[in-house]
Amino acid sequence: MVNAAATNDLKARLVAKAKELGFVAVGVAPAETDPERARRLHDWIAAGHHGSMGWMEDRADVREGPHSMWPEAKSVIALGMAYTPEHDPLALEEHPDKARISVYAQGRDYHDTVKKALKALARWLVEQEPETELKVFVDTAPVMEKPLGEAAGIGWQGKHTNLVSREHGSWLFLGCIYCTLDLAPDAPHPDRCGSCNACQAACPTDAFPAPYQLDARRCISYLTIEHSGPIPEEFRGPIGNRIYGCDDCLAVCPWNKFADAAARHKAFAPREELVAPPLADFLELDDAGFRTLFTASPIKRIGRNRFVRNCLIAAGNSGDAELRAPVERLRADPDPVVAEAAEWAAARLG
Repeated sequence: MVNAAATNDLKARLVAKAKELGFVAVGVAPAETDPERARRLHDWIAAGHHGSMGWMEDRADVREGPHSMWPEAKSVIALGMAYTPEHDPLALEEHPDKARISVYAQGRDYHDTVKKALKALARWLVEQEPETELKVFVDTAPVMEKPLGEAAGIGWQGKHTNLVSREHGSWLFLGCIYCTLDLAPDAPHPDRCGSCNACQAACPTDAFPAPYQLDARRCISYLTIEHSGPIPEEFRGPIGNRIYGCDDCLAVCPWNKFADAAARHKAFAPREELVAPPLADFLELDDAGFRTLFTASPIKRIGRNRFVRNCLIAAGNSGDAELRAPVERLRADPDPVVAEAAEWAAARLG
């Protein structure tokens, strides 16, 4: 057991090491389950706002808080890595022949980069305190990184439900380390949204039934990434030229004026061919071409068919007659969802 002074010194060195490894935000929260956070999670699922993401419901009890997964945990180290864009994410709105890809997916897959840094930090922590037990998480486990980040003081959950940082705006990838060390917690971050509703007003599909609530079934990120079937027709027009994710609610947040692209981790620099790609290029992709193009990209996980489905919706919204030929060819695609999207796009272009 280490004394309080030694623990404080360890925490200071932990923060310094985390920043050396590329994290720009570090905080500590207690591992105890927060009943209010758990209640909000269950209310969200009960309302059906998780859509077809069955994994949210299946392990909701584990997701309630750190102790629900690991009763021995004492502290949560919440960390953020910046992916701040250099350019306005909304700039392609007026260029319907170009494909809009969410900022976070224009560089390397964040899972790999963040997890590698988390593991390095975990190894360092065990070297300092050999009796420490810990677990690292990046997005794929039943861990509520955003409310834990708020509890650890690295930001707050804004009205768009994403974490907002006073220093880094809306552009943070989050990771957590659960550990058996009893580290001094940081103060929870206060809500700084005030009366602003810019994110709510910016949503093209009205995915926010109320501030701080998201109905994933109406969210363009959900529809283009998580949703596997045909996209409901009521959302096809509002999707515009967004083919993977949506940045609108994040991009309009006033706190982004403090975010500096110089803080962005080098792994998340955008690939030139994904910043403003012509839609026509993507409509020609077969499975092999898709896998080659999106190697080491988070886009790869949705597969060629879902990706081309999204591109066909964008093509149908483009009004670009030059896209008609590749769209027509896709009407005979063996995947019925792709073929249906091609029928819809062809009718729109016709």
